[in-house]
Amino acid sequence: MANRSRKLKPKASKLNQPRAGAMKRVAKKPQKKLKRGRWLSSILAMSTTGCAYAILLSSASLIMAFAWISVLFIFNPDEVSWLNKILPAWAQIPLGKHERPQTLKQIQFDLSKKNQIFGETLPLHEDVKTSFLLPVFQQRANCQSDCEELVELRVYERSEELEFKSQSESYYYLATQLSVTGPDESFVISSLLDGTSEPQDISIPLPLTEVQRFEDKTPSSGVWFDLRGKRQQGTGTIIYGYVVYYNPERTNLLQMLSWISPNGQLPKWQQVTGDGTKELVVDQTVGLEPHLQVYQVKPLKLFLKPIQLEAITLKSSTFKDSGYQKALSIARSGLWTPAFEWLKFIKKQRKGVLPEAAQAQMDLIRLHSQLTKTQAQKIWASPSQEVLADLIDGRWEKALQVFEASPHNTQEIATLLKADEKRLWNRTVAALQVNPNRREVQAWFALILAVQRGEGHANSWLKTQPKITKENLDYIQGLLARLNGEGTKSQISSTHPSQIVGTVQPITQVINTEWLQPSSPADLKLTDNQVWYQVEVSAFNDGKRWLNFPFENFNPPKTDAAKFFWKTLGITSDPEIQIVVWLPNGEQKITIAAIKAVQLQGKVLRLLAAGPKIPDNQNDVLQPKPLALTNAALEWVQPSPITLRELHQQNPQGVKVMLSSLWQSLQQSGEVPGGAIPSFEQMQKKLGDWPVQVIDLTNNAQPEIILTISPEAIASLNQPTPEIQRKNTERGRDRTIIFSDGNKIIYTDFTGNYLQRLSAIAKLSGVQSLALLVENTHNYSLRRWSEKNQRFE
Repeated sequence: MANRSRKLKPKASKLNQPRAGAMKRVAKKPQKKLKRGRWLSSILAMSTTGCAYAILLSSASLIMAFAWISVLFIFNPDEVSWLNKILPAWAQIPLGKHERPQTLKQIQFDLSKKNQIFGETLPLHEDVKTSFLLPVFQQRANCQSDCEELVELRVYERSEELEFKSQSESYYYLATQLSVTGPDESFVISSLLDGTSEPQDISIPLPLTEVQRFEDKTPSSGVWFDLRGKRQQGTGTIIYGYVVYYNPERTNLLQMLSWISPNGQLPKWQQVTGDGTKELVVDQTVGLEPHLQVYQVKPLKLFLKPIQLEAITLKSSTFKDSGYQKALSIARSGLWTPAFEWLKFIKKQRKGVLPEAAQAQMDLIRLHSQLTKTQAQKIWASPSQEVLADLIDGRWEKALQVFEASPHNTQEIATLLKADEKRLWNRTVAALQVNPNRREVQAWFALILAVQRGEGHANSWLKTQPKITKENLDYIQGLLARLNGEGTKSQISSTHPSQIVGTVQPITQVINTEWLQPSSPADLKLTDNQVWYQVEVSAFNDGKRWLNFPFENFNPPKTDAAKFFWKTLGITSDPEIQIVVWLPNGEQKITIAAIKAVQLQGKVLRLLAAGPKIPDNQNDVLQPKPLALTNAALEWVQPSPITLRELHQQNPQGVKVMLSSLWQSLQQSGEVPGGAIPSFEQMQKKLGDWPVQVIDLTNNAQPEIILTISPEAIASLNQPTPEIQRKNTERGRDRTIIFSDGNKIIYTDFTGNYLQRLSAIAKLSGVQSLALLVENTHNYSLRRWSEKNQRFE
């Protein structure tokens, strides 16, 4: 079995056995294949790792990009607005605090859809395309005038994103807005109360209808705006409004101040305290009573409101000086000029140095004193107005001279004192507290007591004054006696007061038979130091209406013609007439004369008067002619002047048209050479500081513009030719030109013959419209506006 087995397993032959080398090669081949697989695996592994890194890096970049976009979206969503171009409508990115920017036309269209009215854009910077303020108005219901009411202010800033910056039109974002409601009616009416009336609780808001930017240099780095409206009150106009400040650092609008001006004057920035920063001045003057509110810009420690407007007040100062405190006290009573003179003395004692707050108070008092001085230096047709202006300025002695001048003056001034609502009383009380022994102040205190409480009260008070001398007591009691004296009563009759205006000249010879007088011709005699004057009447009031030269259809009766004239002219009640002469230095001198006789020759009416000699200026062509007028004839009207530059802020388009017409008029009259009219900017540079007055002369509730031009102002316009220089020398007086509310010339002194000058604007008794007092070649004339003929006649 064993052998069989071996047979079954025969030995292998050499042929069938492989060689050793061959075996080795066969054995190595599988090993070589294994190494190549590892290399491929390594490459594949490296590729996989690179892709992983690339994916990681790309993911990181995407994460960073999304993170940056998220930051922009949070803090400035406008910067990612470009994504909205590639995103579907449902995935649009909301733009945070801003809506999508719009063009100006789109903004205006959106407002129109809301029934709102867009106003004129006002620049916040030099380039209006960068940013602007847009007033938004709304139509008032049941409205007759000024029907567009301001409801909102909006500030828009131009978009700087590439998406919108590349567009042909500018796109704007709404940066900030401020809702606006006008002031309550009670706030506006309170400006008219005299301190004795109770304010009314009226909560009806009044509309604001205009928005104006304050031009020129204003304090702080922002922009100031004036929002205003107006309200008719009797024959005058009250203007009211807000002052709004735009703060560019905080991009917000701030309402800084509510203001009222009973006399229609707009607030203005001007240098008051002299510290280099302008103050805001609001003129609240009523009649002859000055009232100026002055506001300083002061820092405030608030993030959104870094500044405020703070009023300069006359409350007791921290400056501990008894004299200074007394000066403040009399200033608070309205005695501005005496207070200012006292403060100047105190400042001089302190070597010209006062604390900052005290200096600001002194500057406020100085500003008021300038107004009261100007009023007191004017020529007043009414004795009561003259006395009022004198007393307001603290001119006690001068006011007494007017009181004593005539019985008529006494009666009229007594009426003024009786109607006084403490403004004169408070001044006399304050003045007596400072100097209780001053005779003139004691006299006025006693006169006010007498007319308001009776002469007994006045005499009782006089007797209680410990240091009053017998001489002063007799003098003041003599003044009290004039209030009820027989002389006063005899001069006042039931007929109307004389209201006469005319031209006057001295005459040396009087023929009694040529003049009419109620008494004997023998009465035409002069007393010592008197001369005769002939007054050629230009206009007079007969008690019903005003009559003007030439006096046609004026037929006096053949008998008692003198009594007819005395009654018709009002001479019976008031025979005195004032003669006004202008001195070479511009001052006015008034002489009182008495009317003695009347003469009518043809259409010329003349008066004969006797009085002291007046200065002789008959041959001085540079001075106005002497003017004659009775006490009750006229009430002078003199609006406060503003500059053409300030008027341009109120009415830009109107002033542009007006300046063009003005220059043409100056060319036509030969004042400036002909040729092309300068640009508006050139004219404004030359004429911007010229003063103008704004007042309604045509009785249409719209103001006219009065421009009075001096020869020096005309000479400054250019280098005139020798002929023009000669004309200016010959015509060395101010001339006037008046523009209507439609910017048309309705009066001018720049006529071909240069024979007329506007002397004054006056209010006539019983006449609603104002009148112009015009000096002509030989006389004066009163001209009123004719609605029918559209001119002054």
